[in-house]
Amino acid sequence: MKISDRDGTAGSFADSPFAIRRSLMRGVALRAAVAAAILALPAAIAFADGIEAGLWKITTTVETGGMTGPPRQSSKCLTAEQVEDLPATFSPIASTINSTCEPIERSFDGKKLIWHLLCKGQLDMELSGEFDFDSPHHYTGTVQSAASMAGRPMPGSKNNVEGEWVSACPQ
Repeated sequence: MKISDRDGTAGSFADSPFAIRRSLMRGVALRAAVAAAILALPAAIAFADGIEAGLWKITTTVETGGMTGPPRQSSKCLTAEQVEDLPATFSPIASTINSTCEPIERSFDGKKLIWHLLCKGQLDMELSGEFDFDSPHHYTGTVQSAASMAGRPMPGSKNNVEGEWVSACPQ
């Protein structure tokens, strides 16, 4: 399986610190690898009706197996092209081997983006995301995942995301 980000950088969900406790590390690491193999999300959010291109601060908190990890902060510059099409910029990209993904279900009303992706095969995974864009400089969102391999369920996760516009991108 392969992961790639639209701009060649790792996404915030793919490199989040999933290992909260040593006892959870195996299951969490496996689930993280599975999620990374099937999903590539850009670290930043865009809004079709007025969000500004620029530098965004993204805070992600991961809940796995009843444990919540510490908040992780990252940043990303969004170009004008990226902010013009939120559904394309912020939907997952499936790239699997030995699994087949159904077409992504997606709705966007100008303020809320909701998507759902289901893949079956060697790896069965269900991903869902919901993002609320409450102003041109702020958003919140959640991405939830559930997976199983060879009929054995893996720990699910919930990623809580908050984005804040910081400034224009550095030159």
